Amino acid sequence: MVSDIKLNHREKAYALLKTDAEKILCLIQVQMDNLTMPQCPLYEEVLDTQMFGFSREIDFAVRLGLVDEKDGRELIFSLERKLSALHEAFTKSEK
Repeated sequence: MVSDIKLNHREKAYALLKTDAEKILCLIQVQMDNLTMPQCPLYEEVLDTQMFGFSREIDFAVRLGLVDEKDGRELIFSLERKLSALHEAFTKSEK
């Protein structure tokens, strides 16, 4: 029973972190589409702030034992790859 509850909390924590990563990706997409260019300091500030906050969320979940450190790193790397691809696609469309 206790291990079922722990597993359920781990699954929920991971799902919430994945959802937050998708929200960050969408936020940056909207910013790139409507507000600012990737070279703009405002864009960089929002991106840095969001990534810092996300990394702190993951660190907190890892410290609580809700997310494995390896899985947490993979979430960050996955988001970074998606953001990089988005940035590259945006820069190519601007040329």
